[in-house]
Amino acid sequence: MSSFGLPEFARMGREALSGGDPVAFGVVVAAPENPGLVGRRLAWDGESLRGELDDPAATRAARELLEESGEEAGVRAVPGTGIEMYVERIAPPPELVIVGAGHIAQPLCGIGKLLGWEVAVLDDRPEFARTDRFPEADRVLVADFDDPFAEVSIGPRTRLVLVTRGHRYDYDCLRALAAAGADPAYLGMIGSRRRVRAAFEQLAGEGVDPEWIARIYAPVGLDVGSETPAEIAVAVAAEMVLAHRGGTGRPLRDEKEVVRYVKALQTAPEAS
Repeated sequence: MSSFGLPEFARMGREALSGGDPVAFGVVVAAPENPGLVGRRLAWDGESLRGELDDPAATRAARELLEESGEEAGVRAVPGTGIEMYVERIAPPPELVIVGAGHIAQPLCGIGKLLGWEVAVLDDRPEFARTDRFPEADRVLVADFDDPFAEVSIGPRTRLVLVTRGHRYDYDCLRALAAAGADPAYLGMIGSRRRVRAAFEQLAGEGVDPEWIARIYAPVGLDVGSETPAEIAVAVAAEMVLAHRGGTGRPLRDEKEVVRYVKALQTAPEAS
């Protein structure tokens, strides 16, 4: 395992944040049996481990720890070594691609940035695809719906929402994604139940894999009684978070059974 210094450590982090492969970093913060290890750095890029530990057993244990590191940073014990490391996983932020620059797209763009995502907005109408309408967006693109994703890469960190001005354009985008074999983290499409069913039937009739169709969130969003564009955007964003983080989608009050607990206290017999 080759050693590397702080400049290389920083370079790997910058590359990960700018769209490269995720990297898990570790820094030894405690080593009672070998204080000289404190401050040693390690990095795991999914294929190789780089760093400054000399002990093979400690190296293997540290690699396993970095491989299993999640999104939450913190100090972890390296099993079987007596060493503690601060571990942090660096990855590019999720991408939100909004196809359609109408009324729903504007609040959805703002919510996406609030969530820390990179946001791109696409529309075929130059008068709608303007940076002054989407000041929070990282990119605002005028796209040709005959080839809507020519300037956008769709990958495993992409959340993609189709909210164009017409069902035909949403369908054209779906067909382009299916033809490309795109596999975004989330794919949602607005539309009534009737139109969604018609779109799915047409995709299936054109030979699109039913399992691929089944991964589409349509009609898009959680059922929270949304009516206004901002409320619809909240429902869509909530569904994207749910798809990424997991959960039940139930009100936390019901999930934690708080009311039931309080009622039980009220009806419990008084202690004698």
